[in-house]
Amino acid sequence: MNSENSNPLYFVPRFLGPMNLRKPGPWLLLASLEVLFLVHIAEFLYPGYSVSKNYISDLGVGPEPSQGIFSVALIVFGVMVLMAAALIRVEEKRNLLWLFFGLSGLGALGVGVFNESNIVPHSTFALLAFVFGNLAAIYSFKRLESPFSWISIILGLLGLSALVLMVTGNYFGMGVGGMERIVFYSGIFWALAYSGHLLSADIKAMHSFNR
Repeated sequence: MNSENSNPLYFVPRFLGPMNLRKPGPWLLLASLEVLFLVHIAEFLYPGYSVSKNYISDLGVGPEPSQGIFSVALIVFGVMVLMAAALIRVEEKRNLLWLFFGLSGLGALGVGVFNESNIVPHSTFALLAFVFGNLAAIYSFKRLESPFSWISIILGLLGLSALVLMVTGNYFGMGVGGMERIVFYSGIFWALAYSGHLLSADIKAMHSFNR
């Protein structure tokens, strides 16, 4: 029997190999998964919460443990995205994607720190997170190959369009919470996909180096 396969955890080094924390990909991946998971947990634990009628940020002023989970989720997400932004800038200063990620991460961090009871800073930071998170997807269009380039610009435009509709009170039967989630998920799903793109590039680079 192969000695490698006799170890039930033999796959762990192969999985963690590309997870180089000096690269932006792992940070974006962990940030996206973390915020998706914890925001859903906060929703489940909030009695009477409606994904159609409630804003996502209502979780930040709800009962515990939802309030704490949501705040932690946004703060951790913001810090991780800021880390990814810094690493992108280190790798390629001319790639302004670091700026879009940085402003979006700062916005998410601010939303976690200032809940809806602090309406002015909260709204400002939420707008930063939503606008620049989706602008990042649009900006990446010229740096990616098809079909991901087209998927990126579609998601970015979808998120920004939904933001305009939400702000103007046009919900198309989905409620304010439903429209806000289109803004939120468009940016998060793109960030998740982009993290996979970066990890794939890291794997290819690693294999080329080892040849």
